[in-house]
Amino acid sequence: MSADRDGQESPEPEVGPAAKGSPEFHPYRHPAAGWGAAKSVTQVLLRERALVDGPRAIMRMNHENTGFDCPGCAWPDDLKGLKLDICENGIKHVTWEMTPKRVGREFFAAHSVSELSEWSDFSLEDQGRLTEPMRYDPDTDHYVPIKWKDAFELFGRVVHELDHPGQASYYTSGRLGNEATFLYQLMARELGTNNLPDCSNMCHEASGRALQAALGTGKGTADLKDWETADALFIMGVNAASNAPRMLTALAKACHRGAQVVHINPLVEAAATRTIVPHDFLDMAVFKTTRTSTLNLQPRIGGDMALVRGMAKAVLEQSRTDPKALDKEFIDRHTTGFDEYRTLCENTSWEELELQSGLSRADIVKAARVYGDADRSIFSWCLGVSQHEHGVDIVREIINLLLLRGNLGREGAGPSPVRGHSNVQGNRTCGIDHRPTEEFLDRLAEVCKIDPPRAHGLDTVNTIQAMHRGDVKVFVGMGGNFALAAPDTPYTYAALRKCELTVQVSTKLNRSHLVHGRQALILPCLGRTEKDHQRNGLQSTSVEDSMSMVHLSNGMKRPASRHLLSEPAVIAGLARAALPDSSTPWEWYIEDYDRIRDTMAQVLDGFEDFNRRVRLPLGFRIKQPARELVFLTPSGKAEISTAPLPDVVPTAGALVLGTMRSHDQWNTTIYSDNDRYRGIKNLRTLVFMNADDMRERGIAEFGRVDITATARDGSIRSLKDFVAIPYEIPRGCAAGYMPEMNVLIAVGDYSTQSDQPLMKHINVVIEAAA
Repeated sequence: MSADRDGQESPEPEVGPAAKGSPEFHPYRHPAAGWGAAKSVTQVLLRERALVDGPRAIMRMNHENTGFDCPGCAWPDDLKGLKLDICENGIKHVTWEMTPKRVGREFFAAHSVSELSEWSDFSLEDQGRLTEPMRYDPDTDHYVPIKWKDAFELFGRVVHELDHPGQASYYTSGRLGNEATFLYQLMARELGTNNLPDCSNMCHEASGRALQAALGTGKGTADLKDWETADALFIMGVNAASNAPRMLTALAKACHRGAQVVHINPLVEAAATRTIVPHDFLDMAVFKTTRTSTLNLQPRIGGDMALVRGMAKAVLEQSRTDPKALDKEFIDRHTTGFDEYRTLCENTSWEELELQSGLSRADIVKAARVYGDADRSIFSWCLGVSQHEHGVDIVREIINLLLLRGNLGREGAGPSPVRGHSNVQGNRTCGIDHRPTEEFLDRLAEVCKIDPPRAHGLDTVNTIQAMHRGDVKVFVGMGGNFALAAPDTPYTYAALRKCELTVQVSTKLNRSHLVHGRQALILPCLGRTEKDHQRNGLQSTSVEDSMSMVHLSNGMKRPASRHLLSEPAVIAGLARAALPDSSTPWEWYIEDYDRIRDTMAQVLDGFEDFNRRVRLPLGFRIKQPARELVFLTPSGKAEISTAPLPDVVPTAGALVLGTMRSHDQWNTTIYSDNDRYRGIKNLRTLVFMNADDMRERGIAEFGRVDITATARDGSIRSLKDFVAIPYEIPRGCAAGYMPEMNVLIAVGDYSTQSDQPLMKHINVVIEAAA
């Protein structure tokens, strides 16, 4: 059981497939990818009955402009047009979408919402693809079929009955293509609201705000060619083997050519040791492994900022006797704030840096030496850095360190955040932003002939709170599984159930369809792998990867049902119903997506001549002013920050817990109860702990424990009867899986810098179960 904000007991959501055996734990000591991944892929193809379509998809995925973009991670496509630029998790994701199983009206007639609410999340998604639009019938507690026209009219009617446009909120996950994204934000703003929360609000908001403040751009500046030429790569808070597996190729190549690869993470993950790259068939045949790291550092959770400042301190100390330790010409010409930062580093003691980082001075200096010896360095990071109270400060500290040696604006250097979902960066680029700039709104108004609202809208956390208060009455989820992805699960469930209408645009059944408003619609859409036929022929959509490359995606498979609509078509239908007098040519746009792209080219910076450039081999890269040493900051220079070092040491008796995904999981989609790279089988309700922390608390190996978190508002929430797994993790730290542990994160426990839920920094007490 878990307590909500008011102390009321609420049942925990059931997640994961039914266990097929007793829980097992065997430390993983093998290389990442290789034959283990190949075996897993074979099992997936057999399970999903995709022995024909699966291999076809493998040959079409991430293949220039003739194939479809992987709906999984946002790692860039291989620059040389690699024929098998794939990974285990991408294949899982694709075959999960291409399943022959179907969820139609017969299924919903046989199962009530109350019954389905008792099913596991694995079982819900495992039923297959949704085939037609459905409406919730409160009299029978079943979803029943509804025609598309009637579904759109229901949405339009409820929206028109709202007191004001701000009573609706329009969420998107990272899977939405650029064209649909542009139409979605256009609809919301023409309706009169900037309530456009997205998954970035929960993941990389801190990265965007930090990069914008420091460099005048919300994105990284490094591209894949830079990764191939860097002398040193620093990988922070990233579990690449599971979350961006194609990065393994870049890491292996870097080590092979003699570059230094430093992994910084509280857990030493499989990607931080060695790999067998699956498309290197000769290596596979002879079981040849390649290193993926030259140094592993395990800071305490939240200790990254102290580590990076310690590296900067070491570089500055070296510069007293070695002028080449700093790029003084770059600093003087292109930065501001250096003298204040030097003083700050000098005044920060090594004792404090060791305490807050959880690392020794010798380890910090070792990392600094790698950085100092490298002519060109890249820093890459993911949610292990951004999902903290001080996530913005941590990212800005990384930028500070890069600036000290001029690691910006030249090949092989720069910041490179790793976006974890296929088009989450494209969503933000194409207008999904609750805090849009005046410049963007001005262009939108001029080109699209609308009067967009100027007040900031609601992000994810504020949308949940507004729904709970009754201030937001309509929630539209464009992809994803909002109910499970959001923090404070019982509170979020209650908030969604207070809505007048919830609309979920989805490919498969999930928890968010069962946690719904008084009225609810399920609108099924095409998947990334499927052909999109419109009046003017077969259509392509575009996506942006994590390094700002924009390219086309073309589906290869016949749609799962003749009743499915594309995401742009769903949005156009909703928009026309809610805006019957709109001059926006919604239907005309859907006939030919080139027309959408022509409009986008007039509105969006960097999308000029969109239709021609996106059809180039590998597409095109959006311009990055900071890469050219043009800084759109108030000072016109890169701005070095001087934030105070936060205290991240847990109080006596407490631990700091971070949530994460298992290897056999993609966001909230759980493929099995296994986590191969961490040696787990048939178990998800677990917590990884340092063995000394376990002994200190009298917790036996694999013993049952209770986990308790106290929110900022004083409310208590807990998880009972979890299994404690001894793991190589720093003392004072613990880790476990989301979404199971989302109940521990109160809706009010979010970063005051980025408004992100603190999913990587939860203060908990763990005790042996009574």
